[in-house]
Amino acid sequence: MKISYFSFLFVCLAADIFAGQVDVVDVDIQSKGDNQYRFDVTLQHNDTGWEHYANRWEILDSRGNILATRTLHHPHVEEQPFTRSLAATLPEHVKTIIIRGHDSVHQYDGREMKVPLP
Repeated sequence: MKISYFSFLFVCLAADIFAGQVDVVDVDIQSKGDNQYRFDVTLQHNDTGWEHYANRWEILDSRGNILATRTLHHPHVEEQPFTRSLAATLPEHVKTIIIRGHDSVHQYDGREMKVPLP
């Protein structure tokens, strides 16, 4: 069976497209006092490898300002959904946050979660 270069290219590109966006599926927040929190965030993304994977999640305030970022340094192909943690100190005036995911192809577009701080 002979496969053309264009067929091969289409298959490679399709794998990246069908991996979809990063969805935030769960958020657990623990207050540590003095505006310090621990965030356990669960993401769902059909990572295909280094060429398309969930590479970070962010904590935003209600105006869209990024308050903290958790970088993900490798794909999680065999671990879906997966949870990663981050400790962050947030401004005192922030009462509700938004968690959003990011991937190496689509960037933003997946499901976000808006969560009140405890």
